[in-house]
Amino acid sequence: MDSCTYKLYHVDGFDSRQDLETYFSGKKDMVFGEDSIEFPIENIKKTFTKGHFNGDVLIDLSHGSMVHHLFAACEFFKHIIVLKIQDRCIMELKRWVDERTGAFDWGHALKFHVDNKESSEQTQERENKVRSALHHVVKCNLEKENMMDPIVLPPADCIISAWLLEFISKDKDEYMRNVRKFSRLLKPGGNIILIGCLGGTYATIGKDKIYFLNYDEDFARKALVDAGFIIDNCKVKKRTNVSDLIDYTAVIFIAAHKEKV
Repeated sequence: MDSCTYKLYHVDGFDSRQDLETYFSGKKDMVFGEDSIEFPIENIKKTFTKGHFNGDVLIDLSHGSMVHHLFAACEFFKHIIVLKIQDRCIMELKRWVDERTGAFDWGHALKFHVDNKESSEQTQERENKVRSALHHVVKCNLEKENMMDPIVLPPADCIISAWLLEFISKDKDEYMRNVRKFSRLLKPGGNIILIGCLGGTYATIGKDKIYFLNYDEDFARKALVDAGFIIDNCKVKKRTNVSDLIDYTAVIFIAAHKEKV
């Protein structure tokens, strides 16, 4: 990593709205939708509907201000707690939760969750259900062993972390330490879903290039197994879009459960 060229996600900050517009929007010229929207939604829906991933509390530790990966979660978990590193990400997400003017529109992502026969009222009801489930959107501190210190969170039944670990980990050792930190938020036997980019080194957000860790499927699997997880499912989708904004080679989805001691 060239620290003179690339900025650090959790140290330097970034424009969270520009991030959404670049990688998660419904614009016709947004080329990443198959990887950033369709792939995670498809696999999360399949994972949840199998019946093993459910409970009272889901904790989300994900990149930026994205929320589309949580649209299915509200059907299976009573409470969703979202942890964010940057204040700007919290503000952007709360704008959507509170339905404020200028909030990012996730309608293009919601359509992958709903039945084509559903009316607009039913679709709106699903969106409101997610807002109701998001009881807490709070800041965490990665420098602390307990990221929420002095707050003590209830043990989670499930954690989702999408496109975060590679951005907050400067090397593979730190990636594995962060996985273990996340694991401590789970109940014994709890589940984890990781979504990430393989084989990349940077993502462009606005005028800035943000560093992220280059790793492969074997390493992602090893990081979870070494942290005490049993992998239930792993899917890798090769990149097909063409853009020099980001240099990943594939997207990975892993579902696993924590061994009971």
